Amino acid sequence: MRENRSRPMEVFIARTEAEFESAYERLSKADVLGCDTETSALSAKYGKLHSIQFSDGEFNVLVPLSEGIAMGRFADLLADPAITKVFHNAKFDLEFLTAAGWEVENVFDTMIAEKVLTRGANQSASLAETLYRYFAIDLDKSQRAKFTRKWDGIWSDELVDYALSDVIHLPLLMREQLAWLEKLGLTQEFAHQVRRVFPAVDHG
Repeated sequence: MRENRSRPMEVFIARTEAEFESAYERLSKADVLGCDTETSALSAKYGKLHSIQFSDGEFNVLVPLSEGIAMGRFADLLADPAITKVFHNAKFDLEFLTAAGWEVENVFDTMIAEKVLTRGANQSASLAETLYRYFAIDLDKSQRAKFTRKWDGIWSDELVDYALSDVIHLPLLMREQLAWLEKLGLTQEFAHQVRRVFPAVDHG
Protein backbone atom coordinates (compact mmCIF):
# COMPACT_ATOMS: atom_id res chain seq x y z
CA MET A 1 0.00 0.00 0.00
CA ARG A 2 1.18 3.48 -0.75
CA GLU A 3 2.07 5.69 2.16
CA ASN A 4 0.29 8.81 0.93
CA ARG A 5 -3.20 7.54 1.76
CA SER A 6 -5.06 9.30 4.53
CA ARG A 7 -6.09 5.93 6.00
CA PRO A 8 -5.22 2.25 5.52
CA MET A 9 -7.28 0.07 3.22
CA GLU A 10 -8.98 -3.13 4.28
CA VAL A 11 -8.58 -5.16 1.09
CA PHE A 12 -10.56 -8.24 0.15
CA ILE A 13 -10.26 -10.21 -3.11
CA ALA A 14 -13.33 -12.35 -3.71
CA ARG A 15 -12.47 -15.66 -5.35
CA THR A 16 -14.12 -18.47 -3.38
CA GLU A 17 -17.77 -19.01 -2.49
CA ALA A 18 -17.05 -18.32 1.17
CA GLU A 19 -15.23 -15.09 0.30
CA PHE A 20 -18.12 -14.01 -1.90
CA GLU A 21 -20.66 -14.61 0.84
CA SER A 22 -18.62 -12.82 3.50
CA ALA A 23 -17.95 -9.78 1.32
CA TYR A 24 -21.52 -9.60 0.03
CA GLU A 25 -23.01 -9.72 3.51
CA ARG A 26 -20.86 -6.81 4.62
CA LEU A 27 -21.31 -4.65 1.53
CA SER A 28 -25.06 -5.25 1.33
CA LYS A 29 -25.47 -3.42 4.65
CA ALA A 30 -24.03 -0.19 3.20
CA ASP A 31 -26.17 2.76 2.14
CA VAL A 32 -23.45 3.99 -0.24
CA LEU A 33 -20.83 2.06 -2.20
CA GLY A 34 -17.97 3.44 -4.24
CA CYS A 35 -17.73 1.50 -7.51
CA ASP A 36 -15.17 1.27 -10.29
CA THR A 37 -14.08 -1.07 -13.07
CA GLU A 38 -10.84 -1.96 -14.76
CA THR A 39 -11.10 -2.70 -18.47
CA SER A 40 -8.94 -3.65 -21.43
CA ALA A 41 -10.07 -0.75 -23.62
CA LEU A 42 -11.92 2.55 -23.59
CA SER A 43 -15.03 1.09 -25.21
CA ALA A 44 -17.08 -2.01 -24.44
CA LYS A 45 -17.24 -2.62 -28.20
CA TYR A 46 -13.51 -3.35 -28.30
CA GLY A 47 -12.65 -4.28 -24.73
CA LYS A 48 -13.75 -6.36 -21.78
CA LEU A 49 -14.09 -6.05 -18.05
CA HIS A 50 -11.10 -7.12 -15.99
CA SER A 51 -12.67 -6.42 -12.62
CA ILE A 52 -15.22 -4.53 -10.60
CA GLN A 53 -14.40 -2.90 -7.29
CA PHE A 54 -16.64 -1.91 -4.38
CA SER A 55 -15.95 0.12 -1.24
CA ASP A 56 -18.05 1.33 1.68
CA GLY A 57 -15.20 3.68 2.56
CA GLU A 58 -13.43 1.19 4.81
CA PHE A 59 -14.03 -2.29 3.41
CA ASN A 60 -12.79 -2.68 -0.17
CA VAL A 61 -13.54 -5.60 -2.45
CA LEU A 62 -12.21 -6.52 -5.88
CA VAL A 63 -13.93 -9.16 -8.02
CA PRO A 64 -11.23 -10.50 -10.42
CA LEU A 65 -13.34 -11.18 -13.50
CA SER A 66 -10.22 -11.61 -15.64
CA GLU A 67 -9.38 -14.74 -13.63
CA GLY A 68 -12.65 -16.36 -14.70
CA ILE A 69 -14.43 -15.43 -11.47
CA ALA A 70 -18.18 -14.90 -11.95
CA MET A 71 -19.96 -11.79 -10.70
CA GLY A 72 -22.33 -13.83 -8.56
CA ARG A 73 -24.28 -12.02 -5.85
CA PHE A 74 -22.33 -8.81 -6.38
CA ALA A 75 -24.66 -8.15 -9.31
CA ASP A 76 -27.42 -7.78 -6.73
CA LEU A 77 -25.53 -4.88 -5.16
CA LEU A 78 -25.49 -3.04 -8.48
CA ALA A 79 -29.22 -3.60 -8.98
CA ASP A 80 -30.25 -2.76 -5.40
CA PRO A 81 -32.07 0.61 -5.49
CA ALA A 82 -31.53 1.07 -1.73
CA ILE A 83 -27.75 1.36 -2.18
CA THR A 84 -26.28 4.42 -3.88
CA LYS A 85 -23.52 3.39 -6.28
CA VAL A 86 -20.91 6.13 -6.60
CA PHE A 87 -18.87 6.22 -9.81
CA HIS A 88 -16.51 8.81 -11.21
CA ASN A 89 -17.41 9.11 -14.89
CA ALA A 90 -20.20 6.56 -14.56
CA LYS A 91 -20.92 6.64 -18.30
CA PHE A 92 -17.72 4.70 -18.94
CA ASP A 93 -18.32 2.00 -16.31
CA LEU A 94 -22.02 1.63 -17.10
CA GLU A 95 -21.24 0.98 -20.75
CA PHE A 96 -19.17 -2.07 -19.80
CA LEU A 97 -21.52 -3.26 -17.05
CA THR A 98 -24.58 -2.94 -19.27
CA ALA A 99 -22.82 -4.76 -22.11
CA ALA A 100 -22.08 -7.59 -19.66
CA GLY A 101 -25.79 -7.83 -18.83
CA TRP A 102 -25.79 -6.26 -15.36
CA GLU A 103 -28.39 -3.74 -14.26
CA VAL A 104 -27.24 -0.73 -12.23
CA GLU A 105 -29.66 1.39 -10.22
CA ASN A 106 -29.30 4.46 -7.99
CA VAL A 107 -26.15 6.01 -9.47
CA PHE A 108 -24.24 9.08 -8.29
CA ASP A 109 -21.55 10.44 -10.59
CA THR A 110 -18.86 12.43 -8.80
CA MET A 111 -17.43 13.69 -12.10
CA ILE A 112 -20.73 15.30 -13.09
CA ALA A 113 -21.07 16.75 -9.60
CA GLU A 114 -17.59 18.25 -9.81
CA LYS A 115 -18.25 19.73 -13.25
CA VAL A 116 -21.36 21.42 -11.88
CA LEU A 117 -19.49 22.70 -8.83
CA THR A 118 -16.50 24.03 -10.80
CA ARG A 119 -18.27 25.31 -13.91
CA GLY A 120 -16.48 28.37 -15.18
CA ALA A 121 -13.55 27.89 -12.81
CA ASN A 122 -11.33 26.25 -15.46
CA GLN A 123 -10.54 23.29 -13.20
CA SER A 124 -10.18 19.64 -14.15
CA ALA A 125 -12.88 17.21 -13.04
CA SER A 126 -10.59 14.18 -13.28
CA LEU A 127 -10.65 11.90 -10.25
CA ALA A 128 -7.01 12.57 -9.45
CA GLU A 129 -7.47 16.35 -9.51
CA THR A 130 -10.77 16.17 -7.64
CA LEU A 131 -9.42 13.99 -4.83
CA TYR A 132 -6.43 16.26 -4.46
CA ARG A 133 -8.62 19.34 -4.15
CA TYR A 134 -10.87 17.78 -1.50
CA PHE A 135 -8.51 15.56 0.46
CA ALA A 136 -4.93 16.35 -0.69
CA ILE A 137 -4.64 12.77 -1.97
CA ASP A 138 -2.24 11.87 -4.77
CA LEU A 139 -3.35 8.98 -6.97
CA ASP A 140 -0.66 6.90 -8.64
CA LYS A 141 -1.94 5.87 -12.10
CA SER A 142 1.30 4.25 -13.27
CA GLN A 143 -0.17 0.74 -13.05
CA ARG A 144 -3.04 1.48 -15.44
CA ALA A 145 -1.02 0.73 -18.59
CA LYS A 146 -0.55 -2.89 -17.54
CA PHE A 147 -4.20 -3.67 -18.25
CA THR A 148 -3.89 -2.87 -21.96
CA ARG A 149 -0.70 -4.79 -22.62
CA LYS A 150 -0.13 -8.55 -22.73
CA TRP A 151 -1.37 -9.02 -19.19
CA ASP A 152 -2.07 -12.57 -17.99
CA GLY A 153 -5.21 -11.52 -16.11
CA ILE A 154 -3.87 -12.55 -12.70
CA TRP A 155 -4.22 -9.95 -9.97
CA SER A 156 -1.05 -9.22 -8.02
CA ASP A 157 -1.21 -7.39 -4.68
CA GLU A 158 0.21 -4.31 -6.41
CA LEU A 159 -2.52 -4.26 -9.04
CA VAL A 160 -5.26 -4.88 -6.48
CA ASP A 161 -3.93 -1.99 -4.40
CA TYR A 162 -3.99 0.25 -7.47
CA ALA A 163 -7.51 -0.76 -8.51
CA LEU A 164 -8.95 -0.15 -5.05
CA SER A 165 -7.16 3.15 -4.45
CA ASP A 166 -9.90 5.03 -6.33
CA VAL A 167 -13.06 3.59 -4.84
CA ILE A 168 -12.15 3.94 -1.16
CA HIS A 169 -12.62 7.72 -1.35
CA LEU A 170 -15.81 7.86 -3.44
CA PRO A 171 -18.41 7.56 -0.64
CA LEU A 172 -16.84 10.44 1.29
CA LEU A 173 -16.35 12.47 -1.88
CA MET A 174 -20.05 12.11 -2.69
CA ARG A 175 -21.03 13.39 0.75
CA GLU A 176 -18.71 16.38 0.45
CA GLN A 177 -20.05 17.22 -3.00
CA LEU A 178 -23.68 16.90 -1.90
CA ALA A 179 -23.02 19.33 0.93
CA TRP A 180 -21.48 21.86 -1.49
CA LEU A 181 -24.21 21.39 -4.08
CA GLU A 182 -26.81 22.19 -1.44
CA LYS A 183 -24.82 25.08 0.00
CA LEU A 184 -24.38 26.68 -3.43
CA GLY A 185 -27.93 26.02 -4.57
CA LEU A 186 -26.82 23.67 -7.36
CA THR A 187 -28.73 20.53 -6.40
CA GLN A 188 -31.33 20.89 -9.13
CA GLU A 189 -28.69 21.70 -11.74
CA PHE A 190 -26.81 18.55 -10.80
CA ALA A 191 -29.98 16.46 -11.06
CA HIS A 192 -30.66 17.97 -14.48
CA GLN A 193 -27.19 17.15 -15.74
CA VAL A 194 -27.43 13.58 -14.47
CA ARG A 195 -30.77 13.03 -16.20
CA ARG A 196 -29.34 14.50 -19.39
CA VAL A 197 -26.37 12.12 -19.42
CA PHE A 198 -28.19 9.04 -18.07
CA PRO A 199 -31.87 9.35 -19.03
CA ALA A 200 -32.51 5.61 -18.65
CA VAL A 201 -30.77 5.04 -15.31
CA ASP A 202 -32.52 5.21 -11.95
CA HIS A 203 -30.74 7.68 -9.66
CA GLY A 204 -32.60 6.97 -6.45
